Amino acid sequence: MKMIKLTTENYEEQVLRNDKPVLVEFWAEWCGPCRMVGPVLEQIEAEHGLTVGKLNTDENPEIMARYGVMAVPTMLLFEGGEPVKQIVGAKPKRLLEAELGLS
Repeated sequence: MKMIKLTTENYEEQVLRNDKPVLVEFWAEWCGPCRMVGPVLEQIEAEHGLTVGKLNTDENPEIMARYGVMAVPTMLLFEGGEPVKQIVGAKPKRLLEAELGLS
């Protein structure tokens, strides 16, 4: 699998209407911790089969505002179109897996 690039145009279909859990990473190009967490999320996606989408907050500020995201990276886990878990900041893989209930 490859992480999905989320935009205002595909967000509803890829996240809100998805019948599987989706982890959305809110990130920005200028964000150093975002660059660190990206490869970790790719590993989690590959190892656990979790759908992961990346949403550039500079290009899609309205979605960031909709969920009250104030810092990047922030990860929201969606199930049935609703956010069920929020993780703020870059964390090691084992902590992300634990917080997501994957370990």
